Amino acid sequence: LLLVYGAATAQDLEPRRWSHLPTGINFVGVGLGYSEGDTGLDPVLRIEDLEYKLASGVASYMRTFGLFGKSARFDVTVPYLSGSWEGLVDGEFTKVNRDGFGDPRFRLSWLFYGAPAETPQEFAKSEKSNTVIGAAITVAVPAGEYFPDKLINLGKNRWVIRPQLGVSHTRGKWTYELTGSVFLFTDNDDFFNNTELENDPLYALQGHLIYTFRPGLWTSLSTAYGNGKDATISGVPKDAESKNWLTALSMGLPLSRSQGLKITYLRTRTQVDIGSNSDNLILGYSQMF
Repeated sequence: LLLVYGAATAQDLEPRRWSHLPTGINFVGVGLGYSEGDTGLDPVLRIEDLEYKLASGVASYMRTFGLFGKSARFDVTVPYLSGSWEGLVDGEFTKVNRDGFGDPRFRLSWLFYGAPAETPQEFAKSEKSNTVIGAAITVAVPAGEYFPDKLINLGKNRWVIRPQLGVSHTRGKWTYELTGSVFLFTDNDDFFNNTELENDPLYALQGHLIYTFRPGLWTSLSTAYGNGKDATISGVPKDAESKNWLTALSMGLPLSRSQGLKITYLRTRTQVDIGSNSDNLILGYSQMF
């Protein structure tokens, strides 16, 4: 099913990320999400008690194909966001609204072990491997709405490149997945107040426990942890280490042989003073053709 991720954090939780799929299949999907939470910022910004409510819509397309004899896929995701933020600025209550597109994301995934490239007819007859190992590269393009004179933006005004490596192992109706990621950030040279923002890499690890009742009907319990080091603004270290813990409960529901729903509750909690806490409810629909 289509991934719909919470917009409150760079990280996501995606069960069944490394599922073996036949080649020559297209997926289109839409998703709706609602997030609310609070954000802790650097005290030098003089913003306190910042809370937000955010609605998101996501459109996605995915295509499966063969690459060097193994199963591969390419997908693109485009989010649209609408939200409000309120808090105290220099001790006075302030509220702002934002509506617009977030940064689109492109991803290439390759299952190089345990997932041979097979047509739907071959896939239906073949014996499946219990273990699949894959790699992926994701690129978030800085095309979302961004105002350099505003601190709160829907786009990030910088490229984010994320290599991934993951493994999936199935035993009976249970599947266990583990994915490691590194988020690499280019500099935002047009950051708030005519400054330049630099971030060290963010390292993340996510795990999933998945139970499949029957094809298309499944549930999963997921968790992830991300750890990023320092941030620098115009050459000045901000001591802004990022530590995020995510948990999620998801369920996939088949509507027909080619349509499905995915429902997710996602919870994020920062482990340091600077960061975001959020609760997210996400509904995704996908169509295969």
